[in-house]
Amino acid sequence: MAPNSDNNNSSGGDGGQSYQRVLDAATFIRTRANINDSSPVALGIICGSGLGVLGDQLNDAIAISYDEIPYFEKSNVIGHAGQLVIGTLEGKRIVAMKGRFHPYEGYEPWQVAFPVRVMKLLGIVGVVITNAAGGLNSSFRVGDFMIIDDHLYLPGMAGFNPLVGPNEHKFGTRFPAMGDAYDHEWRSLFARVGEECGIVLKRGVYTCVFGPNFESPAEVKFLRMIGGDAVGMSTIHEVVAARHCGLRVLAVSMITNVSQDTEMDAASQANHTEVIESAETYGARIVKMVTQFVKALP
Repeated sequence: MAPNSDNNNSSGGDGGQSYQRVLDAATFIRTRANINDSSPVALGIICGSGLGVLGDQLNDAIAISYDEIPYFEKSNVIGHAGQLVIGTLEGKRIVAMKGRFHPYEGYEPWQVAFPVRVMKLLGIVGVVITNAAGGLNSSFRVGDFMIIDDHLYLPGMAGFNPLVGPNEHKFGTRFPAMGDAYDHEWRSLFARVGEECGIVLKRGVYTCVFGPNFESPAEVKFLRMIGGDAVGMSTIHEVVAARHCGLRVLAVSMITNVSQDTEMDAASQANHTEVIESAETYGARIVKMVTQFVKALP
């Protein structure tokens, strides 16, 4: 087992973001999973709350606990298994995160984004990011899926951003643009796949909040007012890091609860159990769509 305990909580002079740390983690994974030029990894998948079933679809899979990977953190949230799985799907080699790290767990932004940079060094060209989200758009219902067209990164706008600190030019520029954060071709392809699977897909803006509490009625009203269609506590940290290092991005939200803008009793309010149950109920749909999406990729 890799000796993480002394390393993970020590930021060092570079804020813990150094290229060498990312390289060390990637090298460990390459060795364990026999990743080389003749057996490259094509795509990364990040599984949201309750959606780890995506990682279970990989064939000839090798699962590595986050505890074993140098400088990886632990995923402590129910519905996140805390494993990196490398295998094949529709003839393509995939690396899937069964569980992610969240800011509300106490992690720094660079720690939340660290696995994306590691996957970059494993050779992926892009990443499919999924999440469980609350529906802000009044037309959304539990079980809907939304292709993310744009985002409102509230923590990032307030300074919680994985690019804060010394810039590592081996990954990307100091000031990356986000006008094309979500790959147009991949969004169009996924929309077509949804139609072929008989699943009606929504499109919209994902609003990232810090968490871990669910939003108050006034906050729901505010988030709708500024243009949010869905709200969650993840994803955009990873999107920003992915675009910084030149990866293509497709991001999809599963609507697991409907955000309420009126006062309600405790029994009617959103809770994490509801999120996990909804993900388990409708998760097979996103598995089907992602599988078909991977199959359709050149």
